[in-house]
Amino acid sequence: MKILKIPKKKLDQFAAILRQSWEIHAPVRQNGTFAFSRLDRWTAAQLNYHRTILPPKKYFLPPRELLFHFRPDVGYQINRSDVDRPIILFGVHPCDIYALNILDQVFGGKYPDPYYQARRKSVVIIGVGCMPDEHCFCRSMRADFVEQGFDLFFSDLGDYYLAAVGTSVGDDMVAAAASLFEPLTEADIQVYKRKSSEKYRAISLDAEIRDLPEIFEMEYRSEIWEELGEKCLSCGSCSMVCPTCYCYDVVDRVELGDRAGSRLRTWDSCLFHSHALVAGGENFREKRSSRIKFRFYHKQRGFVAEFGRPSCVGCGRCIAACPVGIDIVQIIKRLRGEENAVFE
Repeated sequence: MKILKIPKKKLDQFAAILRQSWEIHAPVRQNGTFAFSRLDRWTAAQLNYHRTILPPKKYFLPPRELLFHFRPDVGYQINRSDVDRPIILFGVHPCDIYALNILDQVFGGKYPDPYYQARRKSVVIIGVGCMPDEHCFCRSMRADFVEQGFDLFFSDLGDYYLAAVGTSVGDDMVAAAASLFEPLTEADIQVYKRKSSEKYRAISLDAEIRDLPEIFEMEYRSEIWEELGEKCLSCGSCSMVCPTCYCYDVVDRVELGDRAGSRLRTWDSCLFHSHALVAGGENFREKRSSRIKFRFYHKQRGFVAEFGRPSCVGCGRCIAACPVGIDIVQIIKRLRGEENAVFE
């Protein structure tokens, strides 16, 4: 892996070079929060942020997406608008890159999703290191550091960013702006090590995931699920902001008086009452307690059985977004029987 450095004051020049071939999207401030959005000017970029409201998955699995049109006389016509847009996501945190690696497994596995795959090939990822806040528990989920899934990754060195090249596309970007990059010095290496240790120590939330699937198996009938069912609003906020939740609903919109129409895909949540509702009115998860239990079991047990790790990356979005204060870390601690678990 090639590793160089670039002065922070030259990032605008780097962005100007990249803009010749790609749209640049980065975190921008919106009403006191942050969201990934297309940049009109580099000064709007906010690389020193804790988390965006919605994760970068919105670029690969849009909240609302037209899949194809259909007509009896021509069959169906796939919608390819936007799937090939050349975009750079500049400033993606390690946990969100890890989340994209997880989605790659889901949408590139036994049944590849062509829409997701096309967008993944068109979007370039430039990661950036971060410092945690009170909601981050990425270290527990082994997602505080990432080794793949990015084209470039920038780590803060003070007046410089360390730039790690992850792919041939990243190498091409560095080559196109070669005059802006400099070789690392021994002092830079020591600064990187110090800042890496500072981040590790700054993560205050911790959730032990060792043997957690077995504990979930034994606690299937725990009273905690009924307690959570009484508290949960089934609003789906946690699913909407989660970087790895991938449930979606598919509906056909038929034109009035005709057999032509279009097929749409929209984000869904296992917490919605309608999620497990089937023909005839049967609902396999009628109670809120069963729905919230299903969500936890899928992310912390079922996903582990299929892919070898939880589908949670510890970004803290669900904790920050829940209107009634449901905290995944405290739930895990409660299930583990830890005395300091706080669950109200």
